[in-house]
Amino acid sequence: MSEFESNLDAKVVSTIEETDKKCPQCGGVMDYDPATGGLKCPYCDYEQEIKKAEEAPESAQELDFSQAENTANCDWGAEKKTVLCKACGAESVYDALEISAVCPFCGSNQVMEASDQKTMAPGGVIPFRITDEKASELFKNWIKKKWFCPKMAKESAKAKHFKGVYLPYWTFDTKTSSDYTAQYGKERRVKRGDQTETVVDWYNTKGSYSAVIDDELVCATTNQNQSMLAGLEPYDTADNKSYKPEYVAGFAAERYAIGVKEGWEIAKSSIKTKLYSSISKKIRNEKNADRVRNLQIQTVYRDITYKYLLLPVWISSYKYKDKVYKFMVNGQTGKVSGKIPISIPKVILTIVAALVALGILVWLTS
Repeated sequence: MSEFESNLDAKVVSTIEETDKKCPQCGGVMDYDPATGGLKCPYCDYEQEIKKAEEAPESAQELDFSQAENTANCDWGAEKKTVLCKACGAESVYDALEISAVCPFCGSNQVMEASDQKTMAPGGVIPFRITDEKASELFKNWIKKKWFCPKMAKESAKAKHFKGVYLPYWTFDTKTSSDYTAQYGKERRVKRGDQTETVVDWYNTKGSYSAVIDDELVCATTNQNQSMLAGLEPYDTADNKSYKPEYVAGFAAERYAIGVKEGWEIAKSSIKTKLYSSISKKIRNEKNADRVRNLQIQTVYRDITYKYLLLPVWISSYKYKDKVYKFMVNGQTGKVSGKIPISIPKVILTIVAALVALGILVWLTS
């Protein structure tokens, strides 16, 4: 049985429109070019501007979270989808989370339909600003600065072919009002015999705090290393473009695996951490306090809105001593995040040096 026959139950998804942009000079399929922000033919280097659609917004529009059930459905249906290539008619089976791919038969760019009842089209996209050549240069500079990375790894690390991917993210806006109770402490020095001790006097306090949260970012993919992705942040999410297929031409893209409702719960956890930090700082400043403890917060969220964005990431890897190390480059800012081999001798040397410095400090202050 063929692979296609074994996937007869896969949902068939056609492209919304003919997303391939033919080069007027040579007829080749044009790709998005991060260097120019437009389309470029990889065969004859012809360049073309991406024109804004009439009456289309400049960037992604905020959506009312209370209406999320009506505007987005998190059930993406079958695990596999069959894509019909309009250029050559071939049928290809793709992962259900992909929304952009290249036809393996003719090489044309295809963007899956994202307007049926079980899908939601991205509201905006942050186009690639960093080219793969620049990403390679940034990676080399990044790994050179890693102290614990072996010298041989730094010298031999050569990135494999870069894969440009647009990954799905939610952003959330909200107005918050918090009531809080806490204890704040003021330190004072007390001499007991020959010893001087620090004593903390604790006092109760309560109050309220308001904050406006703008574009709280939540990664909506489960297929990539989350800590590595977090290392690529921040993104300038305000610098997004209203979604057009041309921006993903020639790049892979992924549909979200974490729905908007689950994404909001993740966002609330992150917002709560920020509120704790801000309120603690507020108490210390207002009370001239040295410490804050037992902080309890009750928060109300109002006017919640969200956006669904595609963010650019270069993904690659390098090999050292038969082991592969993956890394990523932020396609907008050029920030690098990834794994490196660790030199055990360097780690030991650093620990010994720190212990010696600590011992000298203790000796000098005793």
